[in-house]
Amino acid sequence: MNTLKCAAALGVAILLSSASVAAAEDNEAGVSLSPSEAAGSWTLESGGHSICTLKLGAVKIAGGAFKAQAPADCGDALPSGVAGWTPSPHGMNLVGADGQTLIGFGRWSNSLLVSHPSSGVDVQLRRGT
Repeated sequence: MNTLKCAAALGVAILLSSASVAAAEDNEAGVSLSPSEAAGSWTLESGGHSICTLKLGAVKIAGGAFKAQAPADCGDALPSGVAGWTPSPHGMNLVGADGQTLIGFGRWSNSLLVSHPSSGVDVQLRRGT
């Protein structure tokens, strides 16, 4: 019986230590996205399926936002009229040409941003294509 308790305690210790290592490796959750971190390709996903690829830039455009390119094949997953992006306290926002926020994304990790739009269907931006 003592062997079983020791094995269980060891298992719990391993789980706890690996969770803290994972948290230490990803200390960017909930932090504003900087232009240099954002620059590049991001895959828009919903329901576990890739929808389209957005390109975020580090160059400012009119209105103080940074350049963003969202192709037409993103369909209804994104609001129409995305012209740029801006950092937000918890990640970033995609904005229209007038600078108004169209959709906000919370930063979950260095390579994952998640939005919970009012439609109830979560959309994610993952680093890369």
